Amino acid sequence: MDGKSLNILHDQLEKLKQIFPEAVTESKIDWEKLQATLGKENIEFLNERYVLNWAGKSDAFKILQQTTTATLKPINGESINFDTTENIFIEGENLEVLKVLQKAYYGKVKVICIDPPYNTGNDSFIYPDSFKESKEDYKKRIGDVDEEGYLMKEGMFRRNSKDSGHYHSNWLSMMYPRLFLAKNLLRDDGVIFVHIDDNEVHNLRLIMNEIFGEENFVANIIWQRAYAPVNMNKFFSINHDYIICYAKNINGFKLNKLTRTDKQNDDYKNPDNDPRGRWKVGNPSVGPAVEKNIYEITLPSGRKVLPPKGRSWLYNEKKYYELVADSRIYFGKDGNSIWAPKLFLNEVSSGITPLTLWTYKEVGHSQDATKELKKLFDDNSYFDYPKPVLLTKRLIHLGSINNNDIILDFFSGSGTTAQAVLEQNKEDGGNRKFILVQLPEKCEEESEAYKAGYKTIADIGKERIRRVIKKLNEECHAERSEASKRVGLFHTDSSPDSRRDQNDKLDLGFKVFKLSSSNFKIWRGNEITEENLETQLDAFTNPVKEGSEKENMLYELMLKAGYLLTDRVECKNKLYYVNGSELIIALEEMNQKLVDTIISVKPKKVITLDRLFADNDQLKTNTVLQMRDAEIDFKTI
Repeated sequence: MDGKSLNILHDQLEKLKQIFPEAVTESKIDWEKLQATLGKENIEFLNERYVLNWAGKSDAFKILQQTTTATLKPINGESINFDTTENIFIEGENLEVLKVLQKAYYGKVKVICIDPPYNTGNDSFIYPDSFKESKEDYKKRIGDVDEEGYLMKEGMFRRNSKDSGHYHSNWLSMMYPRLFLAKNLLRDDGVIFVHIDDNEVHNLRLIMNEIFGEENFVANIIWQRAYAPVNMNKFFSINHDYIICYAKNINGFKLNKLTRTDKQNDDYKNPDNDPRGRWKVGNPSVGPAVEKNIYEITLPSGRKVLPPKGRSWLYNEKKYYELVADSRIYFGKDGNSIWAPKLFLNEVSSGITPLTLWTYKEVGHSQDATKELKKLFDDNSYFDYPKPVLLTKRLIHLGSINNNDIILDFFSGSGTTAQAVLEQNKEDGGNRKFILVQLPEKCEEESEAYKAGYKTIADIGKERIRRVIKKLNEECHAERSEASKRVGLFHTDSSPDSRRDQNDKLDLGFKVFKLSSSNFKIWRGNEITEENLETQLDAFTNPVKEGSEKENMLYELMLKAGYLLTDRVECKNKLYYVNGSELIIALEEMNQKLVDTIISVKPKKVITLDRLFADNDQLKTNTVLQMRDAEIDFKTI
């Protein structure tokens, strides 16, 4: 194992190789063969063509192609139900985190909901001034420098002013690699929702067209975020934001319908006591007119009617009389009204196709979102411009087909997405999992959040999740108590109560991880100098950094071997068993007895450290041979 994240350049080359194997020679593209395969007329190298470009785009690609050796360190003390939960909160710079997640979560995420910086001129975010990044800047970016663990608003974390000559370019350079890596994590039937406003909506569409493909654009949703005008504005009082939606692959993508509300169902009545139940009338005519559907109809009252000018009846004459015979046409109480088809509630679609204009009455507005935070934090919001939980729930409902789906938010802010997932699961019995990523951005020292003990935005998000879990636990307890009262003082497991069973299955916990440098020293053979020779030799012979803990090494090895952070881990016989016997990680000194134990379990894969053979080359050689004979994939680091 090389201890590095997925190599994006190699991954893209492999994809091309699968489609055009003849055009890749010795891991390089043979342009002449590719041109011959596709035909010269289909490959043109033009100086003038439609393309999105900006200052720094090539550097954004270089940053994207860089691998990382960073890892995620488990923080049990800040988690709830660490050993059993499948929800994850990651504190760290999201570009590095997305790289770290590539191997394990490639193609596993169903829905991505993000609310990135809008680039209003007052935003601060991480963007490269140039591709040349010093070791100190890299450490600052992954959070290794600040002794208190905070990422300050200096160094890599910069304010992007509108006065900057690269104002839009900086934002594009920040977004491009993150969206590219995010696409890799999506399943083929996955979907991404991106909040944005007028400052960058057009640039966002362009880079998402480039990354996801123009054909995978689904919708530009308009959300009414405010309900009252701001009279101080010079021109218009802008009361909306956008939510841009793209599918990973439009051909395999399916969008859920919106659930019908009681108010929508109230339109259905049953004035004639039809045994088929409640109904409402439809429009009897359509336009433009179809000649064969223009005919005279005699109403029960004897009055004769024709369709309105320029229109025709909804049905042809034969179909109309079939519906009359089946009592599916309504003529009014007196039999003299224009006929109308009866549309029965039990025959309409179970849901409603969503519109692209979402009003605040449907999904909430910005002030609702602030009130939701205040309700959780004793009348303190602590975070500016959160999104309403109801809005995020709708996005999750539309995009999530299976109730076991993974929902990712790598600009998680105050943690709205986590609350939406937890509440949605409680409402419909789902088991969706969230992965939230938030930069440990330091709160201003004069802010109420900082004074209350929340030193970073990540602290606010984690505490919000804890409080939501506490609230939901209290609701579940109250519902259990109410259920017990209904069936008697002693409520047994055999008592029929589906709501109680649903609550018992809720995942009300989350694992906290923090982005960290690797637990292992990196062998840099191409960087050996007379001065650092001793250091590099030490990395070769003893790769584990001083002070590295076994649990931290365990999760790093799992991630870099492509296993999820929530995969089941069990420790027995001094070995870590991942997903039963699928993977065994050995972090104790190796001996023949331990090797025999491993082989007897018949795992698919085994990972251990070279140093654990304690310079016993014969034991290591025998172990490699024994593992090979047992058809076990054996790796060392």
